[in-house]
Amino acid sequence: MPSTPPPRAASDLAQRTHGPTADRENRSIDGAAASAAVSTAIVDEAPSAPRVARLRLGHGKGVWQLAAWLPALVVLVPMFGIVAALGAGDANTRAILLHMLDTVLPEYALNSLRISLAVAVGVLVMGVSSAWLVVHYAFPGRRVLAWALILPLAMPAYVTAYAYTDFLQFSGPVQTALRRALGVDRLSAFPEIRSWYGAAWVFAGAFYPYVYLLARTAFLDHSQRFLEAARTLGCTPWQAFWRVALPLARPALVAAVALVLMETLADYGAVAYFGVPTFTTGIYRAWLSMGDRVAAAQLSVCLLAAVLVLLMLEARGRARLRYYGAPGRAPTTARRTVLRGGRGWLATLVCVLPLVIGFLLPAVIMLRLAVSELDQVPWSRYGEWVYNTVRLAGAAALVASVFAIVLGYAQRQAPGRATRAAVRLVGVGYAIPGAVIALGILTPVLRVDTWLGDLFGADGLVLAGTAGVLIYAYLVRFLPAALQSVDAGFARISPNLDASSRSLGVGGWAMLRRVHLPLLRGSVLTAALLVFVDVMKELPATLALRPFNMDTLAVVTSHLAADERLAEAAVPALTLVAVGLLPVLVLARAIARRA
Repeated sequence: MPSTPPPRAASDLAQRTHGPTADRENRSIDGAAASAAVSTAIVDEAPSAPRVARLRLGHGKGVWQLAAWLPALVVLVPMFGIVAALGAGDANTRAILLHMLDTVLPEYALNSLRISLAVAVGVLVMGVSSAWLVVHYAFPGRRVLAWALILPLAMPAYVTAYAYTDFLQFSGPVQTALRRALGVDRLSAFPEIRSWYGAAWVFAGAFYPYVYLLARTAFLDHSQRFLEAARTLGCTPWQAFWRVALPLARPALVAAVALVLMETLADYGAVAYFGVPTFTTGIYRAWLSMGDRVAAAQLSVCLLAAVLVLLMLEARGRARLRYYGAPGRAPTTARRTVLRGGRGWLATLVCVLPLVIGFLLPAVIMLRLAVSELDQVPWSRYGEWVYNTVRLAGAAALVASVFAIVLGYAQRQAPGRATRAAVRLVGVGYAIPGAVIALGILTPVLRVDTWLGDLFGADGLVLAGTAGVLIYAYLVRFLPAALQSVDAGFARISPNLDASSRSLGVGGWAMLRRVHLPLLRGSVLTAALLVFVDVMKELPATLALRPFNMDTLAVVTSHLAADERLAEAAVPALTLVAVGLLPVLVLARAIARRA
């Protein structure tokens, strides 16, 4: 009777099954996962875990479902906190809310609405036009622009706002040069950058890569036969784009615009610096200035309702995405229309302008500020800011990666409605604005602190104002980005490996440790990198929940800019941009490889 192979054979089998060829394939897959996650979880294009090898796990299935629901409950706590805060109001709270309703609430709604509409139009124009030209035409600089157009993803919107303010304000170089040239003391017709349309300009330049990435993918995946058929039926190139390509890409564009609007509504740094009252700035004003968390919670409900509407639109667009288009011949170098002369340079200009608006010009402005007044930078504290930022980001990346692995593995071991519902709830966390997360977390944390104080006789706060609460907020906000990368890695592991491992006596957590984790190394590192960079740039939750005397690069940049010390803010701002370039370069490499 043959002897049973030792359990270690399962991991040996995984290594034999995934040889050098599979390693190269996995690296390519990890690049694709990074592409999806860098675009801040735009759309989950990774296939779901194969169902051909589902095994009945009996009572073990409930354990895995419980493991999937634990991260989901973590994400739901802030929403429970908001609901709990709503019921804690008194007469003073109602008076504050009625006063806001009569005075500033309509202005909050109006500014949020018109900024959102202007940003939606801007990102659609810039993202769709550049994606269409890059995919279907050959013109000077196309190969570089194909990946360079995503560089604004590395530039936080509030850094872009600081740069344009210094460049376009009354004392800036543009207005100063114009006044000297025209011989006037004031340019009354010059647009004011600190306005709602100035904020819309900044957001459109910072967020158009989301639309560009999804539009480019949709145009590449569509069958070239559709466009060729349209041309044979007498359609001009413009008619083929408008009547064929654009309707096919509509679900992807809806998902991308919904994500852009969620980012726009969640932003605090840019609109606060511009002095534009929106729901986000109103939450902080009611919370920190008026000292009423209940009124802030009521404003948070309004903002959360708008975000949930956008989330439903995005989910609907993503659900319909699979029914649009058909497999076919994607445009190749030979099939791209060559634009020569003035038409070619016009196409180059159309693609370069978004890149200049969203990345090149702000980067040059901040670099000029940093170089001009390097002696003004408080270098003695710069190391402390970097250390605090790296420590928080590293801890959050580690915790988020562990949660993502557990949730992804639970989804693989116990697929079903309960697990899918938990994954969807976790995905909602990315759509919740940082201000809402901070307020929703602080309410239950303060109640726990009160309970601990009564139980142990402790004076003061125990949990609130600690780094642990801040890391928890980061986990709620950025766990979906880590989960998408890890889930894409799980989806590429053959289910036959699971069956083989069980047949060799390796199952449960041992199979995760000995079989899956070695194959997921690239995906997990990508997930950790994405969360690390997102945490470094995050501002609203950090401002509200950070411990006393703990400043990060984002917080310092915001404070220095608020004090109009832009030259001093330039160095920490450029540090954030340099770190943000890391996942963007990973994405650029994946795009170049696919091209």
